[in-house]
Amino acid sequence: MLNASDLRKGLKILLDGDPYIITKFDFSKPGKGQSLYKCRLRNMINGNSTDRTFRSNDKFEKAPLEERSMQYLYSQGDEFHFMDTNTYEQLFLTREQIAENVNYLIDNMEATVLFFNETPIDITLPIFVELAVIQADPWVKGDTSGTDTKPVTVETGYVLQVPPFIEVGDKIQIDTRTGEYITRVKE
Repeated sequence: MLNASDLRKGLKILLDGDPYIITKFDFSKPGKGQSLYKCRLRNMINGNSTDRTFRSNDKFEKAPLEERSMQYLYSQGDEFHFMDTNTYEQLFLTREQIAENVNYLIDNMEATVLFFNETPIDITLPIFVELAVIQADPWVKGDTSGTDTKPVTVETGYVLQVPPFIEVGDKIQIDTRTGEYITRVKE
């Protein structure tokens, strides 16, 4: 069991039968009375946010979450199929569960899937992925538009801004947290 004094940003707790993550946390001690812990919580299943205030004598259960290493196999419509690397058991996640991570998924990629009561609720990809550029507009020398970037499309269909020297066929490294170009990969 956790006490209210254990609350902090990023902690995952069980509240009303659902797992929540604390996204914002404020502590206040009024002149008299109990300490107050004001939290913004995000439901990890449906994504809804709520504000709650807890007192110092409140108790919480840690959310029974489990992380498993899984390998991305293929997609079929809006279903993305993964295989547990230990048990070889297969499951699928929906496009809503994967969200913007769909822009970085490539075959045989290792990912960490978060489970709540044996149900997958979230996915974490590696911080950096290497993707091949499949479409890049030519850079016009002397372009004075003020930007030194151009849009390119990578093998997953994701479009991002890169420096002008990136061409079709180049492999680039992308940060999956921000979706931004990091560097060109030398082969």
